[in-house]
Amino acid sequence: MDHFPLFLSLRGRAALVVGEGEAAEVKASLLARAGALVQRLPAFDPVAGARLPEGCAIAIGAGAPDHDLRALADTCMARGVPVNIVDRPSLCSFVMPAIVDRAPVTIAISTGGAAPVLARLVRARIEAVLPPAFGRLAALAGRFKEAVRAALPDLAARRRFLDAALTGPAADLAVAGREAEAEAAFTAALGAAEARPPGVVHLVGAGPGAADLLTLRALRLLGEADVIVHDRLVGEAVLDLARRDAERIYVGKSRANHCLPQEGINALLVRLAREGKRVVRLKGGDPFVFGRGGEELQACRAAGIACEVVPGVTAALACAAATGIPLTHRDHARAVTLATGHTRDGRLDLDFTALARPGQTLAIYMGVSTLPALRDGLVAAGLDPRTPAALVEAGGTTNQRFVQGSLDDLVAQAPAWQRGGPVMTLIGHVTAEPRTAAARAA
Repeated sequence: MDHFPLFLSLRGRAALVVGEGEAAEVKASLLARAGALVQRLPAFDPVAGARLPEGCAIAIGAGAPDHDLRALADTCMARGVPVNIVDRPSLCSFVMPAIVDRAPVTIAISTGGAAPVLARLVRARIEAVLPPAFGRLAALAGRFKEAVRAALPDLAARRRFLDAALTGPAADLAVAGREAEAEAAFTAALGAAEARPPGVVHLVGAGPGAADLLTLRALRLLGEADVIVHDRLVGEAVLDLARRDAERIYVGKSRANHCLPQEGINALLVRLAREGKRVVRLKGGDPFVFGRGGEELQACRAAGIACEVVPGVTAALACAAATGIPLTHRDHARAVTLATGHTRDGRLDLDFTALARPGQTLAIYMGVSTLPALRDGLVAAGLDPRTPAALVEAGGTTNQRFVQGSLDDLVAQAPAWQRGGPVMTLIGHVTAEPRTAAARAA
C-alpha cells in the first residue's frame, strides 16, 4: 500500500483551489459538494503576497503556471496542509481518487497516481453494480444505530444481525425507496434478533492458494467470520479477503511437524463456537479430500455445534487445470483415483493392485517423500515403470513448478527437484498429452 486511504471532514473548513480551466473547476466543485468553503486563486505567488486561507484544510492546484504550482506545493508541505497538484505526483502530498458517490456511502479508488484512467475504469464497474439509491441502505442503518446498540450490546451479535438485516427484506425495501416499510421490516428483524446467537463453524475449502479460485460462498463467509482458523497452505492473498478485524489463528501442519495436533484443532473449533463466534476453518484445497474435514465435522456434531462444509478446488483439479493435463481422456483414462502417499505408522497402506489397473489416472497427494515406495508397489502390481508421470509443485499458484517424465525418471529427479512446496504426483498416459504454452512454461 503506497498511500494510506482516509476520508477528510471538510464541512465548514477552508479549501484553496489555484488555477483556471476545467480541471480546477471540477476539483472546486468536488470540494464544495463535501461542504468546504472554497477559495479560488488564478495563481499563487508568495512573493506577490499570495497566502493560504486562515485554517486551510486542503489545497489543489491545476491550470496555473509551473512556478505558482511549485510555490503552492512548497508552502503547503512546509505548513502540513494536504496538497494535490493535478498530474504532478512529485508535488503532491495526497492523491485525488476516482469517487463513487452514494452518500452517505462514498467509495474512493486510487492507483497512486500511476494510472488515473484505470481508476476511472474501476469506478465505472462499481457504479454499474451499486444502484444509485444504495445510500438509502446506509441511511437506514444510521437511523437504527443506537437502537441496535441498545438491543444487542454484544459486538458479535450486532455484526451477525447487521449482516442479515442489510442483505434482507429491509434492505431491498430501503433501496426501492419504500422507507416506512423498510423501517418496519428492520424493527421486526431487530425484535427477533438473538442477544447472544449460537456459534457456528464453517469448514471452508481455500483451494490451491489462488484467491480468484475461491467459491463465492467462501468469499462471503470470510467477510462475515469472527475467527479464521487456517492451515499452512492458505496464503496471504486468501487471508487478505477476510474481515480486517477477524481474529486469525494459525494451526498449520507439515509432515512430522504439527503446530497443533488434530485433537487440539477439534477442541479449538468447539470452544470458539461455544463462545458464540462465527468460525471459518479455512483449509487448503477441499475440506473432505485428505483435509481431515470429516474428523472436524464429527467433532462439531458430537459437541452439538452447527457446522457447514463449503467445498474448494482440490489440488488434483487445480494441478491438472494449471498444467493442461486432462485427468480423464477418451483414449487414455476413463477413471481417476485420488490417493495419499502419506504413510500411517511408517507404512504405505494402499491397494496397489487396484492402483495399477490400466485405463485410469492416479493423483497422489503428499507423495514425494514416499515416491520410491509408491513406484515399487505399483511396479510389483504390474504397472510399467516407464508409465508417463508428472510432478506439480504449488499447482494453481504463481509459484507453480512442473516436471514430466516416466515414473522411474521422476523417482530419481524428485529429491533434488522439490523446493519444499506441496507436490501433486500425477501418473498415467494423460500426462504425456500436449499441453498449453502456459502450462509448458510452468
